[in-house]
This record gives sequence, C-alpha cells and structure tokens, in this order.
Amino acid sequence: MTVRIVATFIGGYLIVAGLLVAFGTSSVTDSEAETLHFDELRLDYGGLPQLQHYNARDGSSLSYRHYPADSDLVLVLLHGSGWHSRYLYPMARHLSDSGTAQVVTPDLRGHGERPKRRGDIDYVDQLEDDLADLLAEIRTRQPEARIVLGGHSSGGGLAIRFAGSQYGNQVDGYLLLAPFLRYDAPTVRPNSGGWAQPYTLRIVGLSMLEKIGLDRFSHLPAIAFDLPEPYRDGTETLTYSYRLMTGFAPRDYRKDLAAISQPTLLLAGSEDEAFVAEQFQPTLEPLVDADIEVLPGLSHMGVVVSEDVRPVVDAWLREFLTP
Repeated sequence: MTVRIVATFIGGYLIVAGLLVAFGTSSVTDSEAETLHFDELRLDYGGLPQLQHYNARDGSSLSYRHYPADSDLVLVLLHGSGWHSRYLYPMARHLSDSGTAQVVTPDLRGHGERPKRRGDIDYVDQLEDDLADLLAEIRTRQPEARIVLGGHSSGGGLAIRFAGSQYGNQVDGYLLLAPFLRYDAPTVRPNSGGWAQPYTLRIVGLSMLEKIGLDRFSHLPAIAFDLPEPYRDGTETLTYSYRLMTGFAPRDYRKDLAAISQPTLLLAGSEDEAFVAEQFQPTLEPLVDADIEVLPGLSHMGVVVSEDVRPVVDAWLREFLTP
C-alpha cells in the first residue's frame, strides 16, 4: 500500500511538472515602447578590436576581444543578457587608452555573432567553467597579471556566481555594474523593468523536475527579452534556455556575495530602469565589504557606456597599480 501511495504521488508530481513544462510559456511581442534606453547603445564602433579565440575544456572555440595596455592589470568584463561584448567598447577602450588596464571582453557561450547554439549551454555551470578556462589562458600568457572580474547586469550576476564557486579565489577583485541578483531581490524591478519576460510556469515545472534529478528538458526556452526591432541586427540573443538562464545568475546571491574577500566596487545609476539603485547598499552591506556608489542621472545602460562612469572605474582600478 505504501509503495502504491508513493508511486501515485510521484506520478502526480511528474504529471504536474510535465504540464507546466509543456504549456507554461508566454509570448513576447515586439514592443514599440522602450523598456531600457537602448538608444545609448547607438555608438561608433569603428575602433572595435577583432574577435580572438580561446579553447574551452570541451574543445569549443570561444570568442573574446582584447584591448591592450602597458599594464599588468587585466579587467575581464562580462556583458549582460540579450547581447554580447560589443557594447562594452567605450569603457574598455577608455581603460586601454589611459593605460589603466588591459581589458578582455568575452562573448559568453550561447551569445555573439555566430555562436554554435544561440541561447543555450550544455549544463548549468558551464559559463563558470568557460571563464576559468579564459583566466587560465590569460595567466599562461601573463603569469604575473592581476585580474579583476567585472560584469554589467546579468554579467555582474555571473561575476557574483563565479565568486561563490570553486574558482572565486582566482581573481584579485570584482567590479559590479548594476548587477542582477535574483528576480525577487530588493534591487530588481518587476521583470527587470519590462526587459525580461520569464516563462514562469515552465520555470516552475523545470525546477520541479530538477529537484528529482531530471534535466532532459532544461534546453527548452525559459525567458525572452523585449528588444525593440529597431535595435536588432541579428547578433542579439532574445531567448535563453532554462540552463542558460540559471547559469547566468548567482546561485544564491547572499552566499555568493558573502564569499567575496577581494576588493569590490559596485556602481549603479540613479535612473536605472531595470533595478532599484538605492537598494544595493542595504542589500549588500550585511553580506560583503564593498564600495557601493549610485551615480546620478545614469540609466541601466549608462552605467557602463556613459563617460561619467569612466573616471570612477579608472580611479578604483588604479588602486591595484599602487605599490
């Protein structure tokens, strides 16, 4: 009798999870209204470095751009969701030209101009493994390099995830630009201000299956991004699989942040449309010893592309150059 009850429960659990996975989707239509200030990304990319490549542990060739400088400080700067490393050009070029730091901007797996499989990865922790392989490549070429891991938006969330992983001690500092913490964190507006459209019921179903060790459906789309048509050029990534969505964010932002012992700078713009900038200080203060600054007048994109953010980042990074 007990076996039959357990079997019935498991069967019902699987049926519910399966229905949520199969039918828990939502459609995202092209929006005429801008959720974020994408016009700030209409930049002159004429000096953009060519893509270079490194080999990940699975044999994949992954892309990055390198901005050289006469410095042994290297900033690895991660892009946010939906796009790739190109929009990091203004900050990377400034830091390179000023001699403050070399900058490496990878196109994360599943993103970029021609990814092998757009919007998907092979397993949840793969982005962390890819970053560890990139860091190993940098240290092979420059054994004495000091490395700061930075990221904007979801890229900042990935940097926090990395900090809480087995690799967290492989970098010398963290630069977090309006980082994504979690959908229900005090810092996050509903659906990131309208930018992110999660397939909530499907996510619930896939989470249920994951808890009992079933991940065969984690390749299915779980979130979409509302990038207006005028800003698309074919290199954007408008949907993520469940495993990419999960791996591109902290596991548990509280634990991941608490694992950071290195110098850390967090910047946010007072006019951020996706996040509540004023909530970063009270949210992070109990967890990590970080310099946190809200920059007046800057939007979610502005915190990485505006000229106003560059001297703040430049001054903080130069502290690593002081003997």
